[in-house]
Amino acid sequence: MIRTHHLWNLGWTGALLLVTAAFLISCKTVEPEKPTSMALRYGTITNPANVNVKVSLNNRAVYVLEGNEPRFIAAIAIGTPQNPTPLGTFKAYNKLPRKRSGSYGFWVRGDEIIPGERGKMPAGYSYVGYPMPWWVEFKSGYGFHAGAVWPTPRTHGCLRLHRTIAQEFFNMVPAGATINIANSQPEDETVGKHVPRPTDYDKPDHPRSVLITDAPLDRTSEILF
Repeated sequence: MIRTHHLWNLGWTGALLLVTAAFLISCKTVEPEKPTSMALRYGTITNPANVNVKVSLNNRAVYVLEGNEPRFIAAIAIGTPQNPTPLGTFKAYNKLPRKRSGSYGFWVRGDEIIPGERGKMPAGYSYVGYPMPWWVEFKSGYGFHAGAVWPTPRTHGCLRLHRTIAQEFFNMVPAGATINIANSQPEDETVGKHVPRPTDYDKPDHPRSVLITDAPLDRTSEILF
């Protein structure tokens, strides 16, 4: 303990330094809060052959189950009314970690990079598809992939997962796994009530000059698109 009469002997400057030091020593370092994970996890998968996937369009959620037990739950972005996500039961296939869109992307000529559809590209340009890494196809032209997870219908029918968890989903769902897509699922009323919802969906994309490189495919969790 620092006694008051000793502080007078030190003078005001010395006293202030001692009191400040004592305060700092008594304080604990506060660790920065870690960002919330964009998925809920319940145990680990022991039998990949027993994995199946359910999608709820109304809840904008995907449920990865082992049998009937939930293992991984996350928010998704869904198709617009003009380009809806197909309903029905499908099988996972054509898994591609480094996928680019064959329809939507960029027209490139030198330093000129213009967003556009491949079928409408003017002469003299080359086409680079929009990044869609960690692709898990369930119907021709439709699949899960990394991308911005908006709270409103936003995609051309694909199902986007947050960039920080798309690879985990890709690794968890084997080719051949059943995928059921419906307007609602029974899990909506239980584990589906606690799905983490991304809040970074409206952050600006990285520059087009970055998006046409391998960066979104190599560093998916870091690059915004």
